[in-house]
Amino acid sequence: MGRPSRQNCGSCHFYGGGGDAVKHGDLDSSLVKPAKNLDVHMGTLESGGQNFTCSRCHTTRNHHIAGRIYDKPAALERKSLLQDDLGDKIMCESCHGMQPHKSGGMDSKLNDHVDKVACQSCHIAEFARSQPTKMSWDWSVAGQLRDGKAKVKGPDGKAVFVKKKGAFVWEQNVVPEYYWFDGTLDYVTVEDPIDPTGEVWLNRPNGSYDDPFSRIMPFKVHRGKTPYDKVNKVMVIPHLFPRNKEDKDAYWKSFDWQKAIKSGMKYAGQKYSGEYGFVDTAYVFPTTHMVAPREKALDCAQCHTKDGRLENLEGFYMPGRDSVELINAAGWTGVIGALVAVFIHGVMRFVAGLRRKED
Repeated sequence: MGRPSRQNCGSCHFYGGGGDAVKHGDLDSSLVKPAKNLDVHMGTLESGGQNFTCSRCHTTRNHHIAGRIYDKPAALERKSLLQDDLGDKIMCESCHGMQPHKSGGMDSKLNDHVDKVACQSCHIAEFARSQPTKMSWDWSVAGQLRDGKAKVKGPDGKAVFVKKKGAFVWEQNVVPEYYWFDGTLDYVTVEDPIDPTGEVWLNRPNGSYDDPFSRIMPFKVHRGKTPYDKVNKVMVIPHLFPRNKEDKDAYWKSFDWQKAIKSGMKYAGQKYSGEYGFVDTAYVFPTTHMVAPREKALDCAQCHTKDGRLENLEGFYMPGRDSVELINAAGWTGVIGALVAVFIHGVMRFVAGLRRKED
């Protein structure tokens, strides 16, 4: 308990998911005292940063904490912190306005992106820039030993295998995945049917190009292998933590998935067929912290190319990435025609010059 310093808030938010940098790729203990190069807002004054605390943006009154996303579209109310310190949804525009770049030249063109591109998409080019974050979690190999060991660490000191939890993949300086986002997420619950033949997205960003409140947003996408009911085709709720010494059904007591799933589903009041398997899953986390200095922002070519960062984002035409064959054909016809005309004109001038010399 304490005042909302970065360290106090971070004691929970930096360690979500069971450890430092596990859950969020843009929140970890390095933000307790970061340099400007890691986060321009929270960076210390000595490093040239603004030295913001969490509550500078997440303003509070009577336990009402201004947030940003998840429960309703974030862009419906673009309130300014200068006008209303308790705006429910915190946007970059809250402080920087709808024209965040200087007028004139390329900066004016950058301002044209604000209605469709979240500021974070350009200004957080990579996340987990200070230390690795967990990108994958495979529960299917839990309960076993790896090379006779119950815990194995990788070269960076992070655990890559733990008998209780399975195998992990950690990554640093990760390029986000980009999706249209209106500020809300759809979630899969234990009652929702799934398709186990493909990757099951346990949550998914809502939004589209046609929605005026949607923006292209960067995400950390955490992937894994997770237990599900093979007959009822739903995700399951395993009972993990032992309630007491006599609790033999908890997975972290018996390492028996059958017992753990049966016990967990019964406790949750859900049907269980008795047959389980493991399915590939994905879970998204919006990336909005660790804003890099402006010189570290993306340049045009990192998106406006056929193999750029937005190559898989559909629903709109983007110069440099997309093309229309008819327009391409017309353009090349014009280019070739112009070259032929220049060539013919040059030949005619050359011939005319020879005739003048003969006269």
